Amino acid sequence: MGKSQKKKSMRRHNPMRVPDSHLPHGLAAASESSSKTNEILPIIQKMESADASERRWACVAVSNIIQNDPATRRLLQGRNVVGALITRLSDSEEEVWVEAMGALRNLCIDGGYDICAEMYNKNILTPLKAFIPKISTTLSQLLENPKTSPDSAKKIVYELAENVITTLWCLSETSNKALNAINDIQLIPFLMSFLAAKHILPLATVTSAAQCLYVLTDDNFPAIKELRTDAAYLACLLELAKSEDATNGKQKELDNKAVALSVLSAGILRNVMPIPPPSVASTLDMDKDIILPLLQPVIASISLHSISDSVQELLQRQATEPSLEKLSLKGTPQSDHKTDIERQLDALEARLRTVQLSLEILTGVCATLPDPESDVSPDQEGDEDEDEDAEIDEDGADGAEGEDDVEMDADEPESKKSASPSFLPNLVLPLLQLIQPTALSFPPLSSPSPHPPTTSALSAVHISALECLNNIFLSLTISPPENVAKDVQSGVSVWNSIWSALQLVGTQTGTGQERRQEFWEIAVGALWGIGNVWKGAVEPHAEQVQVLMQLCDSTSDERLRVKCVGTLECLAQYPTAIEQNKNIAEYFLGLLPTAGPSRVGTEPMIQAVSALIDIYSDETLPYDVNFRQGNFTSVLAASLDGVKKAIKAIDRRKEGGNDLRRRGDLVRENLVEFIKYRKSLKL
Repeated sequence: MGKSQKKKSMRRHNPMRVPDSHLPHGLAAASESSSKTNEILPIIQKMESADASERRWACVAVSNIIQNDPATRRLLQGRNVVGALITRLSDSEEEVWVEAMGALRNLCIDGGYDICAEMYNKNILTPLKAFIPKISTTLSQLLENPKTSPDSAKKIVYELAENVITTLWCLSETSNKALNAINDIQLIPFLMSFLAAKHILPLATVTSAAQCLYVLTDDNFPAIKELRTDAAYLACLLELAKSEDATNGKQKELDNKAVALSVLSAGILRNVMPIPPPSVASTLDMDKDIILPLLQPVIASISLHSISDSVQELLQRQATEPSLEKLSLKGTPQSDHKTDIERQLDALEARLRTVQLSLEILTGVCATLPDPESDVSPDQEGDEDEDEDAEIDEDGADGAEGEDDVEMDADEPESKKSASPSFLPNLVLPLLQLIQPTALSFPPLSSPSPHPPTTSALSAVHISALECLNNIFLSLTISPPENVAKDVQSGVSVWNSIWSALQLVGTQTGTGQERRQEFWEIAVGALWGIGNVWKGAVEPHAEQVQVLMQLCDSTSDERLRVKCVGTLECLAQYPTAIEQNKNIAEYFLGLLPTAGPSRVGTEPMIQAVSALIDIYSDETLPYDVNFRQGNFTSVLAASLDGVKKAIKAIDRRKEGGNDLRRRGDLVRENLVEFIKYRKSLKL
């Protein structure tokens, strides 16, 4: 399927929570978009005040003024708020540096990569490193004598630890240089101490440590080695991953925090695989015994449409309630002064983030799915597939009523689940629901979302679910089970479901619409996988064919063009779709370098040549009439020199250049033989 298909897509774990990409570049545009321009200067001035209460006020004000307001955040950046806050980390007054740390953490989470890079370049690691031994010492004292410490002191330490840890995990993704610097701090024992004290410390603090560990162990050998070789660490993580706290009937918010901690612990264990003996974890099939039983119910138990509706209802209530009093030195609010509505919004976002994290881990699992026929007979698998057919709506639409079906599936007796020959029925159904957009999934054109954190989380869930589907069908393409390939109805239903989602996403482009584009890019890869698994069985529809051609023409991404060509190739092989076969074939011929370089680039051109050979390799098929009537043999022969030149011009020094050159040479050789064969038929 070409080198554009990747089994595991590496991503930042800290996507920008409150994007500013809808704003034009520069401070002038931010100033026009912000309603708080006049509040910026007093905050920056008070940050340098001789009065500690004013300095604290300024730090708290930063956290409050940037909430869901990327324009104001950019204005503060322009006034060097990052540098000013880093300076306050060494303030002589504890209450000042505690609030400064909270503001920096909020900037990291809301602003993402750019702000984290600025913090690293302004040497934030120096004060952060100084905090770690202080936090460790104070925590040890609190844990040894919890009754002798006032609650206020505990709260400060817990919040400071959470803010420092969260900032460190955001910074670790900024660059390799930043990651190496954080590796040098040797954080693993510090972070594991929080997980070991999970029953004593607040869940939020422990979860922040688990999140940092999860990020640090993602393809980072120093951290992986340290965790992998410590039996006590592995035992602690295994206990947390298997914890039943998340299903003990407590309130939903606490449940989600417990679930998030279990999911993170499972993700850490997967990151450090393979685990060597004598750890108990080394005896487990991590995916089968831990990961899937934990994560399948998580992704199947949420309705994105219900969450979107709840958020919209809360926003309507918020708009009618009186706003908080403006910040003043006399009643300085705490940095956690959120209203009840804001806390409910945060809880809904947290649920979405837990689902997104689960999907992120499952993306790796789906890249290594086992042989679907390894556990049961084909007859049993056929029964399972029939169940799947019954539950996937023929139109692929999501709909609120689908939620109950999925929850029932998640609560099936364990005996029935264990009879499943593969993970597909339990995974594909909820994944298809999780790709269906809601009213808040993407921002409106050229304006921010009504609630950016919810939109950021929803779009991340959609895209992660698509990546899982992409990997599932890529795995099936590489090793397609016969009984799955025969289940055409399921293939068509999955195909329709993805197109149903794409219709809702739309094709809007422009600033702020990057997530829509990303959705399309991954969805086309998934469609290509489905088309390969059920090649020749998915009937092409003119509208879908036209959209794929337009996308191939409009994008500058050669990898996406390859995916479009590959998907069209699969559609062209529906035996009786003679008109659409002709349409696709003529489009492919137009990509050949007959009278100059290909207009789509070399790799998509190679894919198109390969597709034409594959489509017309069987001259007995009904659509082969197009090849004969169009005199395609002569057209292909006329393109041979251009194909040869394009392949010879491939730069082997570029990443993937050698592989592309080898594939190009093979395709050119196949084209020569194919032309000879078709000429010999004399049809």
